[in-house]
Amino acid sequence: MNRLIRLVTIAAIVLLTPWSARADVAADTLKVSTDLEKDAGKAQNEEKKLDPKEVIFEHLGDAYGWEVPFNHHKRIPLPVIVVDHEGSTHVFMSHHLEHGASYEHNGKTFHIAGKDSPYKGKVVEVGADGKEIKVKADISVTKDVAAILITVLIVSGLMLWHAGWYRRKTLLAPRKGLGLVELITCFIYDGVVRNTLGEKAHKFAPYLLTVFWFILIANLMGLMVVFPGGANLTGNIACTLVLSIITFLVTNIFATKHYWKEILWPDVPLWLKFPLPIMPAIEIFGMFTKPAALTVRLFANMMGGHMIVLVLTLLIFIFAAVSPAAGGGATVISLLFSVFMLLIDVLVSFIQAYVFTMLSTIFISLAQEKGHEDEHHLEHDHDHSSPGSAIMADSTAPGVVTTVDKEAAATN
Repeated sequence: MNRLIRLVTIAAIVLLTPWSARADVAADTLKVSTDLEKDAGKAQNEEKKLDPKEVIFEHLGDAYGWEVPFNHHKRIPLPVIVVDHEGSTHVFMSHHLEHGASYEHNGKTFHIAGKDSPYKGKVVEVGADGKEIKVKADISVTKDVAAILITVLIVSGLMLWHAGWYRRKTLLAPRKGLGLVELITCFIYDGVVRNTLGEKAHKFAPYLLTVFWFILIANLMGLMVVFPGGANLTGNIACTLVLSIITFLVTNIFATKHYWKEILWPDVPLWLKFPLPIMPAIEIFGMFTKPAALTVRLFANMMGGHMIVLVLTLLIFIFAAVSPAAGGGATVISLLFSVFMLLIDVLVSFIQAYVFTMLSTIFISLAQEKGHEDEHHLEHDHDHSSPGSAIMADSTAPGVVTTVDKEAAATN
């Protein structure tokens, strides 16, 4: 009997051991899969976690595509034009590189460098070993480049529309939208350009009025959400730097001899300019601080305005992650302040265009000053060129009888 019990026990152990092993394996597998699901859920939550810094700079920075409103997973494709390390030119559309994808063109592979790359956000070539290779040249039509072209077309259209009106209706003043364009143009020309430059206003007015309208339209376009707006053009320091360099070139290329004399050999005591050129060095340094001030002023003001609106909008999502009640309250407050700031930004857009134009006009006028000797020569030449002017000037003096007086006496 004992033997039978032992045999049954051994047989049961032999038969149940594989099943128990399988059960352990199944339990371990279930545990592993559960852990993987938890890890995946954590990773997904981390991916969905809002990064305000990344969102802000993604919206304010340049890109190879134009975001579609309310759907940032899709972009309007723009041309990508790059020259690889061997000197070959590649042209393709930016939608091939969306969402970290790589694209092969004429035997070369390209993608947009990631966050950890030294070429972050730029199109790079991918070598056979998988390493990123910097392209020789990147002349792609990015979002900011496209915004520049659109702004130029709008400004050109406004000015051609205005000129066409006076060709067709010479004596009739424009109204409505075109009347507003003329009102703003006359305000800038009469109040800033002509009052500052005087008789030389007509020489520099085309540039000054063009730069005013370019900045104003670019600022207003940057406040729009839908295409063709949304590009932070004047919030890009490269754009404001180019505008300032143009002002710098116009100021110094058309400057007078007196201006350069005051820069290189100013009218100060000799010991301030020789043997150590203290004052000339300060004057030359001042030449470059003027465009630097123009660059930073426009860039910082427009960048700050866009950043405030984005931060107010992100507060909705930050407080919503804390609690629904806090998210609801933050939504109302953020929307009200965002609308208020957008209205302020409309005013700031005009003010910044006005200030840039006004300072450019002042810098140009300072370079157009003439010395006392030049003014004396001009007055002397003017006196000799109009000999009758002295007679006309003295005609009102007592005791002088003019031809008009004689004719009046004869008539009487």
